[in-house]
Amino acid sequence: MKLKKKKLKFAAIFGICWFALLVLLVDGILKFKTLVDYFGSYALVEISLILLVVLPTLAVYIFTKE
Repeated sequence: MKLKKKKLKFAAIFGICWFALLVLLVDGILKFKTLVDYFGSYALVEISLILLVVLPTLAVYIFTKE
């Protein structure tokens, strides 16, 4: 799979903005400790937050037209 510059740029911009929004939401509004208490597992919360950043970023890369 050859990487395309334009698609990569759009995916990177989206990934950075999405990551910043999730950091604001998790650290500022919801509080990470509250999420860990609610779900009961630190690893589960970490993995779900990582997937919430990686999967939409990959989707933007895949569906962006060249």
